[in-house]
Amino acid sequence: MLEVKKAKAEKKKQDLQAMGPWRVAWERFRKNKIALTGGIVFGIIVLLVILVPIISPYNLNEFELVNKVKPPSAKHWLGTDEQGRDVLMRVFYGGRISMFIGVVTAGITVLIGATIGGIAGYYGGWVDNILMRFTEIVSSLPFMPLMITLSFALMWRVSSTQKMYVVMFILAIISWPGLARMVRGQILSLREQDFIVATKALGISNRSKIVRHLLPNTLAYIIVNATLGMAGAILTEAGLSFLGLGVIPPTPTWGNMIERARDSFIFTNNPWLWIPPGILIILTVVSINLLGEGLRDAFDPKEIR
Repeated sequence: MLEVKKAKAEKKKQDLQAMGPWRVAWERFRKNKIALTGGIVFGIIVLLVILVPIISPYNLNEFELVNKVKPPSAKHWLGTDEQGRDVLMRVFYGGRISMFIGVVTAGITVLIGATIGGIAGYYGGWVDNILMRFTEIVSSLPFMPLMITLSFALMWRVSSTQKMYVVMFILAIISWPGLARMVRGQILSLREQDFIVATKALGISNRSKIVRHLLPNTLAYIIVNATLGMAGAILTEAGLSFLGLGVIPPTPTWGNMIERARDSFIFTNNPWLWIPPGILIILTVVSINLLGEGLRDAFDPKEIR
C-alpha cells in the first residue's frame, strides 16, 4: 500500500514537472474552490453590468414622475427613484462605471509601477536610489486623507462628465508604489540569471531586455496585483462618491447611489434605493479579493517548484 502511494506521488510530481508554469498555476487555481467561486461570482456580475443596460426596456434617465419612489414590482424589479427612473437599470449601469474606474485605475497603476520597478531593478545604482526614494515618498503619504484633499481640490475645476477621469487619475498616481517595489525585487533576482547573461552576449538593447525578457517573467505577480488593485479602486471610488467627492449624479455609480442612505427618511422608508448597490459592492469586492488570493497562491513560485 505504501509503495502504491509513493508511486502515485512520484507520477504526480513527474506530471507537474512536464507542465509549464502557467498550466501548473491553472491546475492549482482550479483546485481552490473558494477562489474559483469568487471568479464565477465576479464573472456573473460582469455579465450583468454589460447585458442588463442593453436589454432593459428603460433608458438611463427616463423620467416617470407619476411612478416616482415606487417599491419593487413586476414592472420595476428594484423599484424607482425620486424621478421615477428604474433602479435596476441604474444599478447595473452604475456598475459599469464603477468597474470601468477599477479596470482603468489598475491598468494605469500597472503601467507606472511596472515601468518604474523595471527600470530601477535593471539599472540599479543611482537610478535605483532615485526611483526608490521617490517611491518611498509617495508610499509614505496617507492614502485616504490625500485622496480626499486632491479630490476636493480638483473636482470643482472640472465638469461633471470629467469627474470620473479625475477619480481614476488620482487613484492611479497614488496606488503604484507597492507594485513598483515588487517588480524591482523580482528583476533584481532575474537579471543575474543565465538567460539575461545570454541576452548581453547577443547584444540585445536594454529596452528589449526589460520589456521582452524581464517584465514577462514578473507577469504573474503583476496580474495578482492588478486584480487586488481593481477591488481597492472600486471600494475607494465608492467611498469618495459617498462623500460627494467622486462621480456625482446624474451619472450613476454604486457609491453615489449609496449616498442616498445619508437621508434618514430614505434609509428607513426606501431601502430599495441603497441596498442593491451596497450588496453589489460587497459581492464584487469580496469576489475579486477571493480571485486575487487564489491567483496569488496559484502563482506562488515555491509551490510551483
